[in-house]
Amino acid sequence: MEEKGVRTGKWKRVLYSDLMLGLSGARQIAYIGVMTALCIGVNFFEIKLADTQFSFTVFASILTGMLLGPVLGFVAVFLGDAIGFLANSGGFVYMPWVGLSVAAMALIAGFVMKLPLRFRGSIYAKLAVICVLSLLLCSVGINTTGFYFYYTGVGFSEKALGLIREHFGGVNLYWTYALVRLVFMGQLLNNAANFALLFAAVPLLKAVKPLKLDLK
Repeated sequence: MEEKGVRTGKWKRVLYSDLMLGLSGARQIAYIGVMTALCIGVNFFEIKLADTQFSFTVFASILTGMLLGPVLGFVAVFLGDAIGFLANSGGFVYMPWVGLSVAAMALIAGFVMKLPLRFRGSIYAKLAVICVLSLLLCSVGINTTGFYFYYTGVGFSEKALGLIREHFGGVNLYWTYALVRLVFMGQLLNNAANFALLFAAVPLLKAVKPLKLDLK
């Protein structure tokens, strides 16, 4: 029993943030509720343009993973995105891969924050890893791929097709669409703005002692 308890404790330390481990069940629920509400709220400041969105969703998702850990962060972000979409759909169809991609960002952030890096400025190294992985695995690997297969079935927007013709001679392959969406339709710029906001927020997070973030 003792060995099983030790193993359970080790898994909790990996899957939950230090902040969540130090709180009672009621306070954990409160923190999850606050971060879910944040993820809902950013949907009201989102501009949806077909397969491109401009918002603070990336910032809110990664921050949620950093505060809650990978498991609770994933759940909070996915629920927040789904509820936020229902409240502010903008007339678009719900696309679950969008919620999955931002929830995966929280998952990545939660795990990377657990890396045993202790040198001065290591928080910025962790944040850089989080941003790179979020861009490649989530924004490209999940989100862009989801939109590509969706629009392969229903038809691509005229804007996307026009940009593909202009920059790639009309060859509509996955990578031409991905480059058009990320570079020419502004998704890469949106991600960069969110990443910059995260780096700017680190000094503020350091000042909030109750958050118990290991921000060296």
